[in-house]
Amino acid sequence: MAQIQALHEQLQLPRNIRRAMGKMRREDVPRGSHGDWQPAAGRADPLALLQAQDEGRLQDLLPIKYGRMAHSPFAFLRGSAVVMAADLASTVDISQYVVLCGDAHLANFGLFASPERKLVFDINDFDECYFGPWEWDLKRLAASVVVAGRENGFDAATNQELAALAARDYRRTMRHLARMPALDLWYLHVEAEDLENLFARKASTKSKKEIRNIIMKAMSRTQKQTLEKLTELNDGRRRIRYERPLLVPFREVNLSSALEAMGAGADLDAETVEAINGAWEQYLESLPIDRRLIMEHFHVTDAALRVGGVGSVGTRCFILLLQSGAGDEGLILQLKETGPSVLQAYLPERDLGYQAERVVIGQRLIQAVSDPFLGWHRAPISGHEYYWRQLKDMKGSIDVAELDESGFRAYVAICAATLARAHARTGDPSAISGYLGKGDRFDQAVARFAEAYADQTESDHAALLRAIEDGRVSVDSEQ
Repeated sequence: MAQIQALHEQLQLPRNIRRAMGKMRREDVPRGSHGDWQPAAGRADPLALLQAQDEGRLQDLLPIKYGRMAHSPFAFLRGSAVVMAADLASTVDISQYVVLCGDAHLANFGLFASPERKLVFDINDFDECYFGPWEWDLKRLAASVVVAGRENGFDAATNQELAALAARDYRRTMRHLARMPALDLWYLHVEAEDLENLFARKASTKSKKEIRNIIMKAMSRTQKQTLEKLTELNDGRRRIRYERPLLVPFREVNLSSALEAMGAGADLDAETVEAINGAWEQYLESLPIDRRLIMEHFHVTDAALRVGGVGSVGTRCFILLLQSGAGDEGLILQLKETGPSVLQAYLPERDLGYQAERVVIGQRLIQAVSDPFLGWHRAPISGHEYYWRQLKDMKGSIDVAELDESGFRAYVAICAATLARAHARTGDPSAISGYLGKGDRFDQAVARFAEAYADQTESDHAALLRAIEDGRVSVDSEQ
């Protein structure tokens, strides 16, 4: 854990010294060098990397994954974090580590409810979180800006400007955060009102309305609404709906292998509840005592296999219906299987305990506020690990394809600032800011990298389409 210890010791130094340390790193790693990227000699075949990641997943669901990735280069980028991790490993960095999101593209930011029932905006995906160079997250974000911008029909000059904007707002936010008291930084968060105000100042009337509608829709996505959408009353008993292939209750199909993966041995319906009791008890133990107490009011009454996301399709993902003794009060939790981060193979800090615990701890560190029911468990038989969270509790996402240029610009700015805040919470903002400086040399370098990597993403996406056409990869359109 040498990198973590080094960060701890560094943070004990005065800020001006840490800032000077960052500035000195420009000699070894010029800021302009971040724009240098081309496929490394012997670059691994992207399709081979993706298919290696499929080992151990539910094979029947993989055609859905590749069908989603085939939709567009941006969809491919979303599902190919493992490919970009391998590519980023050959790029330069200044050895200032933070807790990385690991998959910081534009679609992995969004709205959700804080424990105080306020709507906040933050990073919302942590499957790949890991301790590593801050540049990796920023470069993935900038690359996603160019890929998405191209699909939105923006011209090359605009996309280059937008990628530079992502780096600029990251740099300026980091400079501001480096001057803040540590506690003020820790408490800092972005509320929905801040997002709406930004769009009011920077975006067109169309994009303002789009953001307002997303916020209102997120506020309506309560647990009650989720229950009404995903469950139904059957003979007076609330059950999860059957919507194959994306939502399959255990009672509808023999999922004994999936149940066994959770640490269970039973097969169907009522026995399912008893079968997952071990997982439930482990989950409760992972919660802080106050959250554990409230969850003691609930018990599991139904379960289902659920398909979501893009790159995670094929991993074991379940939802559990919980009900309390208070009439029809219910709660739906999602369990998502997690394995090693795609970054792990390329970074030194490899002994970080259980993988699901890694995701939970990473989320709690990176987000300003987190799901109060975030927890985890490890199946004793299979060794598969799962993190638990609420499903769709006041969650909202922004579809960048629906944004015009002004709205896209505002969204890129707030994502970049949010990423900087996450990195400042878990790293040394003074050293990072000292390296970045006041000028735009780094911004322009990141923009060059983003353009080059967008070209690579489009090439990799075309290779996937050829593999589908040749019959080497099966797809499911979900129709």
